[in-house]
Amino acid sequence: MSIKLGDTAPNFQSDSSVGEIDFYEFLGDSWGILFSHPADFTPVCTTELGFTSKLQADFEKKNTKVIALSVDDAEDHKKWIEDINETQNTQVRFPIIADKDRKVSELYDFIHPNASLTATVRSLIIIDPEKKVRLIITYPASTGRNFNEIMRVLDSLQLVDEYKIATPVNWIDGDDVIIPPTIPTVEAEKLYPKGVKEVKPYLRYTPQPNK
Repeated sequence: MSIKLGDTAPNFQSDSSVGEIDFYEFLGDSWGILFSHPADFTPVCTTELGFTSKLQADFEKKNTKVIALSVDDAEDHKKWIEDINETQNTQVRFPIIADKDRKVSELYDFIHPNASLTATVRSLIIIDPEKKVRLIITYPASTGRNFNEIMRVLDSLQLVDEYKIATPVNWIDGDDVIIPPTIPTVEAEKLYPKGVKEVKPYLRYTPQPNK
């Protein structure tokens, strides 16, 4: 199965480091981040999970739940978490899905045969409260993810959903945002009381509405 932007994220049930999980029940009405790891006890993954753990409070403030996946069993996950906590100076509290049979990996297209027949690529999916897939990022197994970028995209997606805006190149929370070309300037001046800066008729900026 190939997952694309706008698709409904498929539900699944699986064992995990915290017991049996129904994915939809776990997400509830929150945003969700599902990210895959090639295997337990691997160095790059250990640093990623440790960094994610340190960001968990920030994700919770954004109504976002994080959940990892690795193609090993739950007992290995628990032992690996001990290593992560020790080496990364943290306490991992989010679940790691046990996917020894690779059912979830195949469901979410995390295994790319030309990269590896058995291990997952380093993929990450952001899912909104309607269970729609909003972001897909895939790295090779050898390259660790940039969670600062993931947090930035999450901020953008949540802002776009709340206001009729888009975010420009290298945007970070607090920067000016873009007014979509579909909104006439007369309407834009009413929608964005902080002001409309027109560079071109199709390129207009306004201060971030919620700042």
